Amino acid sequence: MNLFQQFSSVVFLLSGLLACQSTLAAPIPDRPEKLSYPGLTFEPPNPADYRVLLKAGPVAYVLPDRELPLVNISVTVRVGNYVDPAGREGLAGFVGHLFARGGTEAKTAEQMDERLAFLAANLNSSIGDSSGNVTLNLLSKDLSEGLALLRDVLTKPRFQENRLALYREQSIAGMKQRNDDSTAIEGREREFLAYGDQFWACHYDTEASIQSITRDELIAFHRKWFHPANFTLAVSGDFDRTDIIARLESLLADWPFTGDKTPPIPTNTRIAPPGLYIVDKDVNQGRVSILLPGVKRDDPDYPAILIMNDILGGGGFTSRIMNRVRSDEGLAYGAGSSFRGGIYYPETFMATFASKSRTVAYATSIVLEEMKKIGENPVSNEEMQTARKSFVDTFSQRFATKAQVAGTFADDEFTGRFANSPNFWKTWRSRIEAITRDDVQRVARKHLHPDQARILVIGQKEEILQGHPNHAVNLKELTANRLNIVPLRDPLTMKPKDKRDPAVQ
Repeated sequence: MNLFQQFSSVVFLLSGLLACQSTLAAPIPDRPEKLSYPGLTFEPPNPADYRVLLKAGPVAYVLPDRELPLVNISVTVRVGNYVDPAGREGLAGFVGHLFARGGTEAKTAEQMDERLAFLAANLNSSIGDSSGNVTLNLLSKDLSEGLALLRDVLTKPRFQENRLALYREQSIAGMKQRNDDSTAIEGREREFLAYGDQFWACHYDTEASIQSITRDELIAFHRKWFHPANFTLAVSGDFDRTDIIARLESLLADWPFTGDKTPPIPTNTRIAPPGLYIVDKDVNQGRVSILLPGVKRDDPDYPAILIMNDILGGGGFTSRIMNRVRSDEGLAYGAGSSFRGGIYYPETFMATFASKSRTVAYATSIVLEEMKKIGENPVSNEEMQTARKSFVDTFSQRFATKAQVAGTFADDEFTGRFANSPNFWKTWRSRIEAITRDDVQRVARKHLHPDQARILVIGQKEEILQGHPNHAVNLKELTANRLNIVPLRDPLTMKPKDKRDPAVQ
């Protein structure tokens, strides 16, 4: 067959395929909403298939992934800011920052940095409110050396003095800026209102507590809490499963010290009384947080709460609060709500937005109105479908990579979800799909009580209380005149700068 005959054969074949395709193809809809797609068939991985109980005590989730020549190791540590001793607030955070950045007994911090850079490896550490984390990412060909470095960091951190001094200076410099940004003030005061001054999460580090931290205290903290009984591991990447398990056993074997069992996280939260709380700050917009008591994630109502909140304010541009406050009224760039279930203690319901000072009261009244309406009348079928799909259609994204799978399962192990509900992800979508309009209305009535809201406002007090001439809304009247003026806190001591106004109740 010559070249021309070959070309003619190809053209004939392509013409036939195109003709067949045009015959079988469905007509193209004239509107995008008429498009239809086959349902997604996806089953989440089974955590038990990847769960390994190591001889030293911790559980590891191990997932080989040959796509790239990389290995990811994450060690979650059962420790957090909640174990900071009184007067040493910030100690856990210092340990977390310096753990992987302050060298080891065998290597100075500078030598460690240089070696990690040579290996193109990332070794990081941190300690947050309820957990610590040490992560290592490197090329699989360097796994042996990387595990040796990780072992040194986990067992023999140096906490180098010059790195400690530098981080102390950086921390104090950051403290001095605590009142510069109204967003930071809002987040801080929101915690005080939600959980109370006595709660550990509201015990902020101060200049005095940071200045008092010594290297010996960092070492003692490490030896007390960093041991295999407090670890959970997530491991994914380019390796053989049997080989990496043997390497993890070696990593954690013959630990040089015993350590203590971490105490349970305190749960003595106390939400502030309903009312209006204003922090006077000279900024061009008022930042608003509307708070109500929350739930834990294992609450039977929680799946319905998620759907309800998605419709109310959690669904972005499909949610009622965003449509009313931004799209209809143009009062804020963004507005929405959050109703997260707490792991260890209830997290508050929260609706937030930022608006010009004179329109804060009007925008607040709209949010409270929407909170009331969702409990008074059933939501629409369209809203239910959109909210359900927002959870069901994005479900598979949680398991998009082997690293995500390992991380999700390790987090479930760490927080007790696997022990309490090993089939949680297998049944998650069916529980979401079972939520009805009546369920949404029921949980809205049960959990959303606008007349009991705690409304926090950061901004120009006089302008905000004056309201807008075109909207007869009085912010104080929205909260039955329960007005509290909240003073700014000294950024270095976290004590109120002045006493609350006794004339304002």
